[in-house]
Amino acid sequence: MKIEKVALIGAGAVGAYFVWGLSEKLGDNFSVIADGERKERLEREGLTINGRQYRMHVARAEEAGVQDLILVCTKYDGLDAAIEDIKKMTGKNTVILSLLNGVDSEKRIAQAVGEPHLLYAVMRIASVRSESGIEFSPERTAGVFLGEKDKKEPTERVKAVEELFAAGQIRYVFVENIISDMWNKYASNISQNLPQAILGVGCGAYQDSEHALFIAAALWREVAAVAKARGVSIAPEFLPFKGVEKKARYSTLQDIDAGRHTEIEMFAGEMVRMGKEAGIPVPFCEYTYHAIRAIEERNDGKFDY
Repeated sequence: MKIEKVALIGAGAVGAYFVWGLSEKLGDNFSVIADGERKERLEREGLTINGRQYRMHVARAEEAGVQDLILVCTKYDGLDAAIEDIKKMTGKNTVILSLLNGVDSEKRIAQAVGEPHLLYAVMRIASVRSESGIEFSPERTAGVFLGEKDKKEPTERVKAVEELFAAGQIRYVFVENIISDMWNKYASNISQNLPQAILGVGCGAYQDSEHALFIAAALWREVAAVAKARGVSIAPEFLPFKGVEKKARYSTLQDIDAGRHTEIEMFAGEMVRMGKEAGIPVPFCEYTYHAIRAIEERNDGKFDY
């Protein structure tokens, strides 16, 4: 198996990594999927990554046609629209890799096009999106951690994806138990991404404040309990992100700083739903969900009395 045609849905803070690594390598065989005003803007302005402007082949899904690999890097609230595009580009042997942060995007995509198309993955990158473009450090980016849901050895399609990534300088790691890895990152995001967004502080707060650490640890334990109920084993206690600057502001706080809506539904919102399904109380997640929703309302001007 050889991957020659690749489509990217979502050229944002995560998708930019693949534009950087694959667009020039594949040329017009690398398609950024967009429609309407966004398509026109990307065609007109390109994408600025690490201070350099990238010009890409931009196409609607029906124009791009059947792909060998589809990379899904959209925001959570854009997943439904992405799935409609995925349907138009999925053929018999198409491989789909979802790089969203949560633990349910693969299930939703599989319901639309079938489980056999899905590889599972975790994306580890510290990128910042601003008015001047998207910035990340290629040297410090861990990259894509990928694997098969029920296989502990690399399959032919995993090897094909790895070959493509290696050619494009995309970092990757094969993971034997990718589902546990996804849940570990999910717990990390809920426990560290969200409290700092409410507090408005850098991630050094988890080192310097016993109160911030208490909240983070409580959130982690709730995720671990729900994961266990779903047959997934993760670390039972809080594991902080390593090697991160104290001033670092993760994606949820970046969204709040910029006045954007966050991906709280994918994080605490989904945890509340899964907790109810499993009969497990998740009060810290529930509070966090409503707190960030209220912050979004504030940013929207709801409280400008």
